[in-house]
Amino acid sequence: MSLDQAATKPHEALAELLSADMESVNRLIQERMASEHAPRIPEVTAHLVGAGGKRLRPMLTLAAARLCGYDGPFHVHLAATVEFIHTATLLHDDVVDESEQRRGRPTANLLWDNKSSVLVGDYLFSRSFQLMTETGSIDVLRILSNASATIAEGEVLQLTAATDLRTDENIYLQVVRGKTAALFSAATEVGGVIANADSETIQALFDYGDALGIAFQIADDLLDYQGDSTQTGKNVGDDFRERKLTLPVIKAVAQATPEERAFWQRTIEKGRQEDGDLEHALELMAKHNTLVATRDDALVWTDRAKSAINTLPDHEIRDLLSGIADYVVARLK
Repeated sequence: MSLDQAATKPHEALAELLSADMESVNRLIQERMASEHAPRIPEVTAHLVGAGGKRLRPMLTLAAARLCGYDGPFHVHLAATVEFIHTATLLHDDVVDESEQRRGRPTANLLWDNKSSVLVGDYLFSRSFQLMTETGSIDVLRILSNASATIAEGEVLQLTAATDLRTDENIYLQVVRGKTAALFSAATEVGGVIANADSETIQALFDYGDALGIAFQIADDLLDYQGDSTQTGKNVGDDFRERKLTLPVIKAVAQATPEERAFWQRTIEKGRQEDGDLEHALELMAKHNTLVATRDDALVWTDRAKSAINTLPDHEIRDLLSGIADYVVARLK
């Protein structure tokens, strides 16, 4: 079941509730992605920004601020900052992964080139720092700059861990916390910080974002093996072809016989893949029930996300955030 096919759509309800703020965010994004001297910057940025996507991360910032009673202007700046950081990481990721498709469309590096994608990503990172400093909050600057460093660290860790069969679930979680959950938790945390919420509320928002980001990435990794490419915008088995050790494979390797481990060494560590290898990999995952186990892990993190905000005051936005946590895994079989 895809997000668009599910009966209840809390992310759409949240988008409607925050529509005025999101319009302000979109205007600010359009304004700040402009470049007087380098027209390729808005061209490349517009290709990715215009490809759709739910803008979940900036919505989380707006929602957290509203949940905490914020009525100033800077939640819009922070939401745009979060989206710029996210877009920059996507541009860089597609170069590193040599991807050809993103959200069902050709990637920027395919339409232009790697240099353009990397440099435009750098530009967006710089723009994000300009935006966050305009809030005048050193705490906001600390949180988002730390998140940016953590994201980069997670991506570098993945470079070495992704093809090493010694990578276990703890290392996988460290990678996921870096490359995905760090921006989710920063997005929710800064919403509380800009609203001058108390430390317990800010911690609850951070914990929610952290758990939501982990559940989101686990679900994404699972969809790579059992998703519908027309819905996910990715080809089934891309992670296997790119030799990425994600959770379904890590669980399979942990239970592998010597013969099975030799298969994973050939296909993942050495990269010598042949016709039929993806199908055999799926057979091994089915044999050891790792797809079901991976889904169970995603559900555990979803429950943690919901539990984190249960202590916050009763509010429509709190209920929608809880629904979004459920929604992350609603698309899984």
